[in-house]
Amino acid sequence: MFGAEPVDAGPAEDTRAALMALRGEVAKAVVGQDAVVTGLVIALLCRGHVLLEGVPGVAKTLLIRTLAQSLKLDFKRVQFTPDLMPGDVTGSLIYDNRTSEFEFREGPVFTNLLLADEINRTPPKTQASLLESMEERQVSVEGMPRLLPDPFVVCATQNPIEYEGTYPLPEAQLDRFLVKLNVPVPSREDEIAVLQRHASGFDPRDLDAAGVSPVAGPEDLAAGREAVRRVRVDPKISGYVVDLCRATRQSPSLQLGVSPRGATALLATARAWAWLSGRDYVRPDDVKALARPTLRHRVQLRPEAELEGATTDGVLDGVLTTVPAPR
Repeated sequence: MFGAEPVDAGPAEDTRAALMALRGEVAKAVVGQDAVVTGLVIALLCRGHVLLEGVPGVAKTLLIRTLAQSLKLDFKRVQFTPDLMPGDVTGSLIYDNRTSEFEFREGPVFTNLLLADEINRTPPKTQASLLESMEERQVSVEGMPRLLPDPFVVCATQNPIEYEGTYPLPEAQLDRFLVKLNVPVPSREDEIAVLQRHASGFDPRDLDAAGVSPVAGPEDLAAGREAVRRVRVDPKISGYVVDLCRATRQSPSLQLGVSPRGATALLATARAWAWLSGRDYVRPDDVKALARPTLRHRVQLRPEAELEGATTDGVLDGVLTTVPAPR
């Protein structure tokens, strides 16, 4: 029903192999986060932004730094704090005494991969300064738009357990993130491997010494995006995505369901995963595999459901179980 032929071999196959090799390269510095790396690659292929959630010390920052080095991408990090101003992120006009003119000084947002560390620790005004950058891929200062580099992806982190002194992202801004990836605490075996690496002299600040080298580049991402655009979508798959999203709007456990933007995001991530899996068509399993990371931050639990111990992932699992998949 949904096709049987694989993606043609050739340049597209080489591009896919290079991007899939990122998991092995990142693993030289970060242990046991293959699923998160795959989610990041999917976001890069879709030109989407990523929200990373995990407790402190699970290598979220190291993960993004290593991915940037493996892809030959420019990387910058901003530590979001309560006193951070919008101009500290986007840039500002500086008066030059030599020329007696105002000169624009670029902020850290002018990069390929921006790590917005602990984004929920800065006030809404500064959080909102990223909105135009994320949606339009440009920064406007004094009415003049300035284009950001391509690719440009924001990877924002937040701590799920500390809420004092934080400013939760509003739903409108959460919806701008393509996926929300949970970064888990490593298993016992992986944690032992981390300690053994550090005992052997591993320095997370020196990725070159760890042997991390570029295995792909911006040209591979561009070629991959073009290949993803050619992935076919059966009308029944489109209907399945819509039915899943509409079911979240009718769920008694949710006070906010998935918007149409979320439906387009789910289809985009499913297409990218299908291509990475070696197919030029989308299957229902692709949609199911990406439903939780693509939709979990776009829904909101009712307070009574939260008190009863419900979780967004659990509700989404229930929706996936009740909505019939096309055959």
